[in-house]
Formats: sequence, C-alpha cells, structure tokens
Amino acid sequence: MSVHPSDEDLPALAREGDLSPRRKEPFDLAGYVRRTKGGPCFICAILAGAPGYDLEQIVFEDEYHVAFLDRYPTIPGKVLVAPKAHVEHVVRDLGEDAYLRLMRTVRRIALAVEAVVPSERTYLFSLGSQQGNAHLHWHVAPLPPGTPYEQQQYHALMTENGVIPWSAQQAVELADRLRTALSVVGDDR
Repeated sequence: MSVHPSDEDLPALAREGDLSPRRKEPFDLAGYVRRTKGGPCFICAILAGAPGYDLEQIVFEDEYHVAFLDRYPTIPGKVLVAPKAHVEHVVRDLGEDAYLRLMRTVRRIALAVEAVVPSERTYLFSLGSQQGNAHLHWHVAPLPPGTPYEQQQYHALMTENGVIPWSAQQAVELADRLRTALSVVGDDR
C-alpha cells in the first residue's frame, strides 16, 4: 500500500526540497559546540522531558528506541533514531540482537520518511563523539530529487552550509505525516 501523499498535502519545505542558500539560514556552529560539549545528553534530555527540549517532534517510540525530527535539519524530513538506553558506540556497546533490532527500526523509519518526503536517495549514518553528542543515534536524511550533485552527500548534511528555517507548525505537520506513514509501514520484525 502506498502512503505517498499528493504534492499539495506535503509541508511546503518538504515539497520543494530546495537546498539553495535562499532556503537556508546560517547556523551558529560555535553555540552548538558549546551546548553539545557542555550540556546534558540531548537524547536523554528528550526522553526525560527536560525543559528546552520540546522542539523535537517524536515520530516513533517503542520499548527500546525513539525517533524524532532533527532540531537543525539541513534536508527536509531529516529524522534521528536512537536507542533509549544511553549507549555510545555503534558496534561495541550493542549486542548483536540489540544492533539488529536498532537497524530494523532505522529501516522502518527510513521507509516512512521516503513515503512522506520526496527523495532521490536516503542517507543513513551515525555520527557523534565522546566529546559531544555521545549518545548513539542514526540520521535518516532524504536527499531531495534534483539536488545538484555538488550540493549532495556531505555538503547537503553539514549544518555549516545552513539549516532549513521552518516553523513549529511545519514540524508538527511533518511529524504527524510520519506517524501516519509508520502506521502503514508496520513492523516486520
């Protein structure tokens, strides 16, 4: 069953998928580094409902995982997926069953993102550092169709190249659409 909505149903930014500088705003990288290196674990803070972490829109949650819209999206529809347990290394900190369960969840989220946001390709990657953003998380980033090659891959993902300015209402809309798509994608465990 297809869950692709018509173009009119998509939030404007997801529909346009425009990565040109006119659709992005500068990102305060120095402030971000200060927050990530000196603040609490952002994923643990989201899970705890800590004040100031209410902009992330949770699109999926189960016993083991959480997925939410990226607070600083560089691509329309970018979602982060993380285990609820604070683990930091993608290979060493997870047993095989936990790793495979996480990867099934990442795939399920990616399928829902692709059902809602037009994409030429979906990038899946895990970033973080012991110095900041240590909690293991995967990025699900749908590359908008027609993105010039020079603006794809790392260029499209780097906040240094700007972030998409979007409203809380657009985030709510997109999160709702992703939750609906997830109910159709189902769980094929």
